[in-house]
Amino acid sequence: MSEIATKEPAAPSGTRVPGVFRAALRRDLLLAFRNRRDLVNPLVFFLMVATLFPLGVSPESGFLAELAPGLVWVAALLSTLLSMDSLFRADYEDGTLEQALLSPQPLMLIVLARVLAHWVMTGLPLTLMAPLLGVMLFLPAEGMGGLVLSLLLGTPTLSLIGAIGAALTVGLRKGGMLISLLVLPLYIPVLIFGSAAVQAAVTGLPLAGYLALLGAILALGLVLAPLAIAAALRISVSG
Repeated sequence: MSEIATKEPAAPSGTRVPGVFRAALRRDLLLAFRNRRDLVNPLVFFLMVATLFPLGVSPESGFLAELAPGLVWVAALLSTLLSMDSLFRADYEDGTLEQALLSPQPLMLIVLARVLAHWVMTGLPLTLMAPLLGVMLFLPAEGMGGLVLSLLLGTPTLSLIGAIGAALTVGLRKGGMLISLLVLPLYIPVLIFGSAAVQAAVTGLPLAGYLALLGAILALGLVLAPLAIAAALRISVSG
């Protein structure tokens, strides 16, 4: 954290900003690798949903294939939400978050690095595991490409939106349920367009429009979410 909190007056601002982002991203990735349990839990939950759903409903292949696009997306959404409560909590408890707020470095870059690290450790593994779940749920081969592409565009948005809720509730002891109430309504468009893209790929319809909508939501999130996260952290810590 010293790389983030220490100002380097000799370096031009154009070179200092990428350095701050790289230092924050490296730190967050190292911390995530050290806490492997936080990495494994969403993946295990993702796998359990696909494994237990056929046992609780019906193992018939046609029925599961019809539900597979929405089921995989709902499982990915809930798995991402499962890890959101701990996104800023450790830094809040040990004072690192307050140090970042007081430092002269741009807070938006620090939180964007944190969200990127969260996606690399959670959203990206879920995306790579999704074809396996698709096979388990008898998703036709034609839908695998749409499934991976939609998750690749949609899971970063889930992390960005979830980080806003995590920032708003970081000062609360039990903020996990409150995060769900705050961010689930904002997840609905991503869920609709993501599952619709997979369904379009399965039926042979063009899916470029759905992917374009997911990309537009992601671009909007990259611009606005860091501002909202930084503001929410300031409110939570100062309050």
